[in-house]
Amino acid sequence: MPVLEVRHLQKSFGAVSAVADISFTVEAGEVFTIIGPNGAGKTTTLEMIEGLQVPDSGQIEFGELNWARHSDKIKKIIGVQPQSSALFDLLTVEENLELFATFYPKSKPASEILDMISLKDQRSKQVRKLSGGQKQRLAIGLAMINDPIIIFLDEPTTGLDPQARRNIWDIILKLKTLGKTIILTTHYMEEAEKLSDRVCIVDQGKIVTLDTPAALIDRLTQEREVRLTFLDGSKAAIETEKVAQLHPAVVRTSREEGSLQLWTTRPEETLYELFGFTKDRGFRLEQISIREMSLEDVFITFTGKEWRD
Repeated sequence: MPVLEVRHLQKSFGAVSAVADISFTVEAGEVFTIIGPNGAGKTTTLEMIEGLQVPDSGQIEFGELNWARHSDKIKKIIGVQPQSSALFDLLTVEENLELFATFYPKSKPASEILDMISLKDQRSKQVRKLSGGQKQRLAIGLAMINDPIIIFLDEPTTGLDPQARRNIWDIILKLKTLGKTIILTTHYMEEAEKLSDRVCIVDQGKIVTLDTPAALIDRLTQEREVRLTFLDGSKAAIETEKVAQLHPAVVRTSREEGSLQLWTTRPEETLYELFGFTKDRGFRLEQISIREMSLEDVFITFTGKEWRD
């Protein structure tokens, strides 16, 4: 049985429909990621599931629990890291954790959380003296203090440098190994692709597609983009393009001076034939690359928008 089931959620603010009709289920132990352009309804959806907003219509069920009848029980089994976390700047890291622990009848020891979020060495440091990445790790730690079954992380790595972002990824993967269910929103396609068991793309308050990252990419196309750059300039590119266009796996080509791009369903086979041709002609290659399709390509295809952080 799913740990979370959302059915036909709707929410409007005046004349603006923030969430038009959203339904999905989340299985135990998975990382379920919601992505979408700005204003797509991601945060509103999350806030309704977390009990921070009341839906205009629709159902939200945590197993056999719902907000109307079991709000106290639900609050004990979920952990929430919102976009803007309320940290007590003049308290230490450990004091923040101990304070939040008093909000629940049962909690995990602060020392355990400190180890999980890699802040043991900062336990006695005031929050105001932490870096941005350390504050985000503490915010996740506070969401974990009651040992929740489901953890909501709303854009936990926004604004962080690459190293700090990967530290957060490590925490999320640790939580997954502990069997926690994680519902994540993010602006970073690489993050969604690496961490998620399933990805839900939302646009204009509706789900436009939902599947595993690999399945979404495979569904998009079987083509791969190959780029060849020649030291011998446009002459080599022109002649190689003519050969490429005769290959049955090549869907289309594009050329600019000494650079040739082609899209093929069988990149290894195509390159093998082209390498034979360039060797025979004595054409010298400066650079070769094969670009795999990514979740960003899926996003742009389904929403028609370029990704904006």
